[in-house]
Amino acid sequence: MKVMVTVKRVVDYNVKVRIATDGSDVDIANVKMSMNPFDEIAVEEAVRLKEQGKVTEIIAVTCGTAASQDVLRTAFAMGADRGILVTSQALLQPLGVAKILQALVVREAPQLVLMGKQAIDDDCNQTGQMLAGLLNWPQATFASKVDLQPDHALVTREVDGGLQTIAVQLPAIVTADLRLNEPRYVTLPNIMKAKKKDIESIEAESLGVDLAPRLQQLKVAEPAGRAAGVKLASVDELIEKLKNEAKVI
Repeated sequence: MKVMVTVKRVVDYNVKVRIATDGSDVDIANVKMSMNPFDEIAVEEAVRLKEQGKVTEIIAVTCGTAASQDVLRTAFAMGADRGILVTSQALLQPLGVAKILQALVVREAPQLVLMGKQAIDDDCNQTGQMLAGLLNWPQATFASKVDLQPDHALVTREVDGGLQTIAVQLPAIVTADLRLNEPRYVTLPNIMKAKKKDIESIEAESLGVDLAPRLQQLKVAEPAGRAAGVKLASVDELIEKLKNEAKVI
């Protein structure tokens, strides 16, 4: 069974992001970048399925500039077999990425596509669902457990009311949630081996998909700071403030 795993290069989750002076976007100059944490969980799950003998090949895919090769190298060090970099200088939005992945799925014919449920930079949580719609494949989002069978997968999902287990026929799209697994520590020997692996590079325009942006980002701003708390003398005073100042009751 062939599995495709998508990985995205984002600002490292330990970095406190700064807004550009013109308010157009986040300033990523000289900022540490790494693999999106949810994508790292997806790669780990694919590797574990391979170790169980249920998967024969893992293909890691990323979209972006040449700098995005580093997340593919990380995927190699974790256990991925092949890597595909779809290069584009344009700002790729979820629908555009989904169309790129659709073209690659048609070419590679994987039985399962594993993705992080969302990227921590834009928090869109859309690409997996859009890809499933474009391919007309079953999807299981927010997965906290995956039991892979020859023709279907049992996926436990995290929902508002608790946990939900569903069966999806393969081929299918599964997006990983935080509690699916804990990614392994990447060892130095595996990092060195990963540097020697070849990465297939494809220009996004060659795939013949429409990557025109559908959304326009107008402004990026810091969230408003929290006001200082106040001490109140009585419950009556609290109710009065909630009613007349906060207007929540």
